[in-house]
Amino acid sequence: MAGYDLETVVQQFDLSGDFVRAEPYGTGHINDTYAVLMDQGVSQVRYIFQRINHNVFPDPPKVMENIVRVTSHVRSVLESEGIADVSRRTLTVIPTREGRGFWQETGRDGGFWRSYIFIEKARSYDTLQDPRQAFEAARAFGRFQRLLVDLPGEPLHETIPDFHNGPKRFRDFEEAVQLDACGRAVTAGDEIEFMYRHGEIFEILPGEVEQGRIPVRTTHNDTKINNVLIDDATGEGICVIDLDTLMPGLSPYDFGDMVRTSTCRAAEDERDLSKVSLDLPMFEQLAQGYLSEAGQFLTDAERQHLITGGKMITLIIGCRFLTDYLKGDVYFKVHREGHNLDRARTQFRLVESILEQEEQMQEIVARIGE
Repeated sequence: MAGYDLETVVQQFDLSGDFVRAEPYGTGHINDTYAVLMDQGVSQVRYIFQRINHNVFPDPPKVMENIVRVTSHVRSVLESEGIADVSRRTLTVIPTREGRGFWQETGRDGGFWRSYIFIEKARSYDTLQDPRQAFEAARAFGRFQRLLVDLPGEPLHETIPDFHNGPKRFRDFEEAVQLDACGRAVTAGDEIEFMYRHGEIFEILPGEVEQGRIPVRTTHNDTKINNVLIDDATGEGICVIDLDTLMPGLSPYDFGDMVRTSTCRAAEDERDLSKVSLDLPMFEQLAQGYLSEAGQFLTDAERQHLITGGKMITLIIGCRFLTDYLKGDVYFKVHREGHNLDRARTQFRLVESILEQEEQMQEIVARIGE
């Protein structure tokens, strides 16, 4: 377990019982995650322990301040609405014995640890098993946004600066093209031209914010389907997880990331681009699920730009893959020659598919809102 003394870590948190064992848990690639079993006499209870990756999240205390604020608020709103089993519908942060949301190691590299109650009889899925899961995951994210509409206090901390800053990503791309540090631009001519042709997509949503038509909200910013727990018995999307990227953002960004990650059955690095397309029935399930909750607070401009969010988020990921390819694969891990270029091509093909079906997608959104 990466050399961590989990028993010592567990002792820093306000938990009762005796440590039994810890096992690696989940499929995430950012934080180190473990399921810890505690013997509490009458029963054995599991908890989630995570070591926060402070290379990706350079200020873990601010990450945890965001998470504690949001989960506490969601809990209070759910309780006020008379919702049962609230502890299964929001993450519960276990405080340290000093009452903090995290514990920092004194040795090694000063790593940061946190703990949550383990939500039993529910799981996340890396790929959609059926259309209903798309509906349920989207509904869970829409509900999450609805519960945070009236989050009191100052805006959340920005845990990853410029995470969805399209204009900045485009400037980074242009710089990579001009420098051409690895001499790769000649092998990516079509992709570079695609970016120059569609780069104006990055300006649309920031322009709407500047004009006051789209509000900045508290958003999740990583709305993949595997960040929703699905109840084993009912199939309901019950809890949004992986809250490290909580920060100010736009609702079309969150919806757009669902479109990018859930409407195309092809792999993110699929070389056969004929397999890459947006599945319109799957999109309809996403839209219905999301709007069943988010429709209660979205402005007209936000509704009108949900598909813009899909185009923008997909293009921004493709832009990042292409930029990294041009720089020599310095950010994303690659497993073959041209891997990042393949990834960029897949994203750009999905952008094309969205553009080809945009009118039908808008009709779906409009119909749901009637």
